[in-house]
Amino acid sequence: MSRRLFGTDGIRGTANREPMTAETALKVGMAAGLHFRRGNHRHRVLIGKDTRLSGYMLEPALTAGFVSMGMDVILVGPLPTPAVAMLTRSMRCDLGVMLSASHNPFEDNGIKLFGPDGFKLSDAVEEAIEDHIENGIRGHLVPPGELGRARRLEDVRGRYIEFVKATFPKGLTLSGLRVVVDCSNGAAYRVAPEILWELGAEVIALGDEPDGYNINRECGSTSPKEMCRKVVEYRADFGIALDGDADRVLIADEHGTLVDGDQLMGVIAEHWAGTGRLTGGGIVATVMSNIGLERFLRRRGLTLVRSQVGDRYVFEQMRSGGFNIGGEQSGHIIFSDYTTTGDGLIAALQVLAVIAESGRRASDACRVFEPVPQVLRNVRFNGGQPLECEAVKTVIADAEQRLSDGGRLLIRKSGTEPLIRVMAESEDAALLNTVLDEICGVIQHAAH
Repeated sequence: MSRRLFGTDGIRGTANREPMTAETALKVGMAAGLHFRRGNHRHRVLIGKDTRLSGYMLEPALTAGFVSMGMDVILVGPLPTPAVAMLTRSMRCDLGVMLSASHNPFEDNGIKLFGPDGFKLSDAVEEAIEDHIENGIRGHLVPPGELGRARRLEDVRGRYIEFVKATFPKGLTLSGLRVVVDCSNGAAYRVAPEILWELGAEVIALGDEPDGYNINRECGSTSPKEMCRKVVEYRADFGIALDGDADRVLIADEHGTLVDGDQLMGVIAEHWAGTGRLTGGGIVATVMSNIGLERFLRRRGLTLVRSQVGDRYVFEQMRSGGFNIGGEQSGHIIFSDYTTTGDGLIAALQVLAVIAESGRRASDACRVFEPVPQVLRNVRFNGGQPLECEAVKTVIADAEQRLSDGGRLLIRKSGTEPLIRVMAESEDAALLNTVLDEICGVIQHAAH
């Protein structure tokens, strides 16, 4: 069965347009409630959200759906996605929901679902939920006396703050470090500055005044220029840029130079291997990660296992191979010793721990390999299957042959936007851009 609603990271779209409408949210709540309503215990679902205006529309619609299926709803308000995953498991909920479109602009929103174990749902479970929606759920509504209840829980922010702080090595402190943190006007706008300050840092907070419209707007991990500028202006030691739901992070060194997720994984993997904490003999990264990371790990006797794009696919590989570090170049990094999904704050703290322990500057500690030149371009399309076009297949095959000596080509559809993503790597920068121009031009022609 092909999935109609779910993409690589839950359901996502423009708010108040299908599928991101109150009606669909109601049906998702009902269908997910039906699927996870097992046994005779009192069922509970936890719902968190980021700071988008449309959260006020989707939250009550989902709540109504779950209540109609006999599930009690715990509303926690704006919290990072990893906090929802953690709380779902620690509070023994049957299901967790995060309302967020991650790094997308405020006009978009999304529904991410977590099982009772705190893991994102498998493809099979998502297909089962869609099947419930399409084949009728009204016959399964509970009688009036079995309706669920909804309540707001006020102490959850403190629970998450203490959880994140506990991942920082005991005996270490951030005292003496000045840190700029850009909260992207999103879900971590309160917890991120508090965590860093309580660990001893001097904190300069940006993007901590959400108004429903400014999430990810010229701020956060997708637009980190202001964070980098403030690092230099305030002579900070370290900069942190989170995305709208704080499950990914980019950092800047003391010069305001960005460090991506590949470098961060390399830093932490090397440190954990040296202290005996790394499991699996390496890490998991996606097909998008730079080949330079793979070469760096190989020189240290470590492996890099690649998964398809999407943090839940990273985690599946981590579980099957016994790895405790995995992630994406975008800064979506998972530490399975602590979490079941990416957590930007925990990732930042692991890097800060290396800096605090070693006494090195961020510019020295966070650049562990020289990346192979890599360029990613996006081609927007309006439906159809441009990658099935014979002209597109031909130009791709030709490019693969030309890049075969030390280069790499990856072309895929985005799981969250109507885009074809074209990524190429090569030591030959001129060849790299020529190949990308040719491929993108042919795809663009086929897409219109």
